[in-house]
Amino acid sequence: MTSLLPDIAWAIGAGLVAAVFFSAIGVIGGTDETGTIVPPTLLIILLGVPPSGVIAFFLAAVMAKHMTHAIPTTLLGIPGDTMAVPLMDEAAQLRRLGVPHIALHKILAGGLVASFIAVPVAVGVAALIAPFSDAVASAAPWLFLVAALLIAYFSPARWAGVAALAPFVVLVLAANALATQYHGHLSAAFFLGIATGPMIFDLLASLSPPMRERMRRTIPQTVRLAPDSAESRGWFPNPFRVLDGTQLRWLVGAAAVTSATFVFSPVATTVAVGEFVKARIPNSYHRLTTALAVRNGVTQATYLGETLIPLVAFGLPLSPLGASVAAPLFNAPPRFTVDQQTGRVENLHTLLAPWQFLVFGLIAMAVAASISYPFAMRYAHSAARWVTRRISHETVVATFTALLLVISVWEGGLLGLAVALTISVVSGALIRLLRVPAGVLFMGYYVATLSVPALLTLA
Repeated sequence: MTSLLPDIAWAIGAGLVAAVFFSAIGVIGGTDETGTIVPPTLLIILLGVPPSGVIAFFLAAVMAKHMTHAIPTTLLGIPGDTMAVPLMDEAAQLRRLGVPHIALHKILAGGLVASFIAVPVAVGVAALIAPFSDAVASAAPWLFLVAALLIAYFSPARWAGVAALAPFVVLVLAANALATQYHGHLSAAFFLGIATGPMIFDLLASLSPPMRERMRRTIPQTVRLAPDSAESRGWFPNPFRVLDGTQLRWLVGAAAVTSATFVFSPVATTVAVGEFVKARIPNSYHRLTTALAVRNGVTQATYLGETLIPLVAFGLPLSPLGASVAAPLFNAPPRFTVDQQTGRVENLHTLLAPWQFLVFGLIAMAVAASISYPFAMRYAHSAARWVTRRISHETVVATFTALLLVISVWEGGLLGLAVALTISVVSGALIRLLRVPAGVLFMGYYVATLSVPALLTLA
């Protein structure tokens, strides 16, 4: 037990940092999970934070952001992030009814309860399928190729996403070959390039006179903040009292099922489960509040399940989330690696036992809940007002652009920066113009580094 105390301390400390930082980021409407979570996670990995701290940081970041994203979604009518989009319709209807605070409370309580269900369920499922890890590792190059094609086809881009894979894979191969010849193998530059692609593309587009004219706004944006509620539920409102019995039953069932799967799109799963539940609630008001609680619960459950199941069971990013937001947990050289020849891994999968994932995961949930839940419950209105008046999107863009510059230069010098910027511009164009999800491009990276070498050996 004594030897575990330093790891527990690291998990608490890293989880606390993530909870505070991402609780604040979640209040800023329109921020994307990939662009905001990937760079800091990669940074703490490369700084040498112990495995317990790394997994706690990431899981606490996911939970905290998906708690406070409810603030702009319900009070401002702006989606807090990608996973808040499925919540917008019900949140808007409750805003029109004059009860946005009810929507906020249901979303927060649903996310909190689902998080503590998802971690043990996901680790348990991972432990059950872990005996097949050797077979999965040997087939990894082909699994990544099939997964990339399927994820691309079922993305909003459809055939455009499939067609875009080939040139993007060629670009990764060319950039990697150039970097290997003149500097050495790069990885972080590719991950950061994909993650920050939309931001870098927008910055580049602003330098083009026609694009800048299209972006120009002559009238300041007006944001209408819903009225504050005088209702007080104490410092840490009991989520089991915020939700009624019917909502709890639907929430527990949905969280348990969706945290046990890891092959479906989190957004699509959230939408589908929400519609399934709505169709079975007769009262219109109860239907809206139940759908919000369940949908945010599914948001948490899918993110946690799609991270933990492939990480604990295989150590390979065989999920849409593992290939995007959670990508640094699987592959972040020189600390975490996936062997291009054999598919063997050296990452959190080999550094932590399943029971450690469970312990540190629950610690992360507890730490994130202790910060984000009471903050959003008590200070949502004042936080939303302060952010809309004081924080610009340019500040967020500058922060994560600076992270891109620092980490890419650290990894590969000026060549690493050039590779990161090249990947950013191309990724941003594909994401912005063709609506190719970042997860497809992350899978394209693995196809280039794992599947293509395997295909060449057959030639």
